[in-house]
Amino acid sequence: MSLQMVSTANNSSLLQPGFSLLNFDEHVFFFGQKGWPKRSCPTGVFLLDIKQNELKMKPAFFSKDSCYLPPLRYPALCRLRSDARADEYQYIIHGGKTPNNDLSDKIYFMSLVNKASKKMTFQCIEKDLGGDVPEARYGHTINVVHSRGKSVTVLFGGRSYTPLAQRTTEKWNSVVDCLPSVFLIDFEFGCCTSYLLPELQDGLSFHVSIARGDTIYILGGHSLQNNTRSPNLYKIKIDLPLGSPAVTCTVLPGGISVSSAIVTQISDTEFVLVGGYHSDSQKRLACNTIVLEDNKIEIVESVSPEWTPDIKHCRTWFACDMGKGSVLLGIPGANKQIIPDANYFYILRCKGPEEDKDEELITQICSQTSSEDPGDSTPFEDSEEFCFSAEANSFDADDADTYNEDDEEDESETGYWITCCASCNIDINTWVPFYSTELNKPAMILCSSGAGHWVHAQCMDLSETMLLRLSEANVKYFCNNHVDLNKGLQTPQKVMCLKKPPMKPLRKKKAMKLSTSTKKSFLRRLFE
Repeated sequence: MSLQMVSTANNSSLLQPGFSLLNFDEHVFFFGQKGWPKRSCPTGVFLLDIKQNELKMKPAFFSKDSCYLPPLRYPALCRLRSDARADEYQYIIHGGKTPNNDLSDKIYFMSLVNKASKKMTFQCIEKDLGGDVPEARYGHTINVVHSRGKSVTVLFGGRSYTPLAQRTTEKWNSVVDCLPSVFLIDFEFGCCTSYLLPELQDGLSFHVSIARGDTIYILGGHSLQNNTRSPNLYKIKIDLPLGSPAVTCTVLPGGISVSSAIVTQISDTEFVLVGGYHSDSQKRLACNTIVLEDNKIEIVESVSPEWTPDIKHCRTWFACDMGKGSVLLGIPGANKQIIPDANYFYILRCKGPEEDKDEELITQICSQTSSEDPGDSTPFEDSEEFCFSAEANSFDADDADTYNEDDEEDESETGYWITCCASCNIDINTWVPFYSTELNKPAMILCSSGAGHWVHAQCMDLSETMLLRLSEANVKYFCNNHVDLNKGLQTPQKVMCLKKPPMKPLRKKKAMKLSTSTKKSFLRRLFE
């Protein structure tokens, strides 16, 4: 193993505990910044460029038909292939913390749709589920297993907020372990089923899960209820016959009492377990090799890297799996840096240079850690600063595109990621203010049709004056697609002013000139 320090050239403050890494075509993307995406990167997804021991970040893009994807921290994610031998794949993203510290219960599918000229464009789709839908949570894992030619997604563990009816003012954001239910999700039919297994007594959070074939191995994890880290190793087997699925769990010896650890894959059957915590304030500096062969698992202690003094003496650390046996590891900068929220970063390589080949990694890895960072809760609650996921590599990127870190604008869901009509011309990647009322998002108005939906005032051809009047007045508004003459207020349309010809002035009649004799004759007749 080797450990090498890297410097962050730009946007280093975005790399905080809770981020994830996504690997698309040997390019690694950062996801999960703390806070809403900045205006110059509305997607909140960045391309990571690590070369010559320097880390740079470049904003990424989403297609116009994508749904809104908030910058979730500490979600569960895994990679899903369309076929075992296919090169096309997508990521499943579930749960996690939103920038306003709420928990998400949504499931997203994120895929690469365009990678022309070094500009990669993603598509994000939200999936709806029926049945036993898992509640909003974080610190859990999600995997895909294959059995009898079929596949199913398995979700387990995590934490959630205390139910609203049980909250108090002093402990409003207190968290509890989720029930130890195993959820089987079938995305083809959009249904979800939960199973309670007698071997799983505690709702484990921030555990490590490794999926291979029809089996998932669960290692470690923390239980809030007992304040313990499980020493058990669980083997969950999923059988998918023609009828109902069969889910069984076996407790195996040889587990490790650890939470918030990470697994990186170095070969088709070999993995390395790195880091984690033995207790709330004691880091685990040991490493282990995990071998999966013939439906069996073996865990042995391996040689640890030469940790630097900064890593040994720091109380917290966080990281992400970079794939191919590499880990991006960060430690707080404390008072050693000018920027107070900056961190130091290292790359831990668990493979030698001769082993670093372009090999197909079919086995899926999911490692989840605790979700809270020091600014959100009591320090060291479940050692919540060690967090990882996904894979990475170094690559060439255009260094020209950067953005201003001071541009802290709120690009929330209502007002940026919406395609309001078939002719909507708002580009979510290049939008610039059109009205003076648009301070940090496109000006919008709610159409009253049905349950209501948001439309861009610019696309509806509304003037800024009309937009302000509709926003302030308590009146119904209907967009161009839902105009009805029987409804109260219709969509204002531009009215062309009629050009009226100017009125011609009346001509004055000329007075008749009479002779003196005529005037005398006229007067004589008048008085007779």
